[in-house]
Amino acid sequence: MDSMLKRKWVVVCIAIFCSILWGSAFPVLKVSYEELQMAKDDTIAKIVFAGMRFLLAGLILLVGLIFSNPKKLFVTKRQILFLVIFGILQTSLQYFFFYNGLAEVSGMQGAILLSSGTFFTVVLAHFFYTNDRINWKKTVGLMAGFAGIIVANWGEELKLTFQVTGEGYMILAALTSAIGTIMAKELAIGIHPFALTGWQLTIGAGLMLVIGIPQLQENAITFTPLGWMLFIYSALLSAVAFGLWYSILKFNKAGEISMFKFITPVSGAILSAMFIPGESLNIFIMGALILVATGIIAVNYKGQKRKVVNVSKDS
Repeated sequence: MDSMLKRKWVVVCIAIFCSILWGSAFPVLKVSYEELQMAKDDTIAKIVFAGMRFLLAGLILLVGLIFSNPKKLFVTKRQILFLVIFGILQTSLQYFFFYNGLAEVSGMQGAILLSSGTFFTVVLAHFFYTNDRINWKKTVGLMAGFAGIIVANWGEELKLTFQVTGEGYMILAALTSAIGTIMAKELAIGIHPFALTGWQLTIGAGLMLVIGIPQLQENAITFTPLGWMLFIYSALLSAVAFGLWYSILKFNKAGEISMFKFITPVSGAILSAMFIPGESLNIFIMGALILVATGIIAVNYKGQKRKVVNVSKDS
């Protein structure tokens, strides 16, 4: 299994699949907020809803490990401390900033700002790993990918304003995600990727629920049959996407894998056009797909190594 996760085509397929799953979260969350009758300015309701989602996602992974490989659940004392810190950072903090920041900015601004996490990851990887430096190909890839994100939303209005609780929170969500990516690769040695994801989500979600439930107003979240379906899907996509993502991250360069996250806002826009009334595909989305594909090719293209032939002369 480990050898499979080092093969380029496997890594590419998994990274794209995870990015599309994360992209589907945008329309799912938009429809969920409406279906569950959650007020736009209800911060506590969002914290509780996020906590419920990630707690279920974490438990799905942990229970799955109990049946498939229970020994992988056990961790050392040092690893427990890391998992607590990682859960707070990667789940509690990141999604507090994301859920509340997104409520204050437009969808276009949110997509662009959150994608800055890819830039943070590539930059951090440059300083942490000698074999993951920024070069001209990654620079071209980053520029093309970011341009694709802008083009994908070109038809929407972009307001160049800044609020700490809006744009500021989205940037902080992106930064915590990037730090979490580096932490997972650097400090999660010896922890099974599914155990890492399961414990991280469970611990982070637990903290969100402990903080949110005592302050939750009555009828702040109203579940319906469709609401339950959306909730379960969102939990499953988190469990699958995070589990697979950390699996490939364990054996591959953080900077190159993170480039595939450029697919997330583009797939989010396409899926939103399919499932949210009033949104439709246009020439900007198609242009964005071309730019994103160019970015992925640029960051992964290594070229052919030149063969050096030594010619010796008889003395």
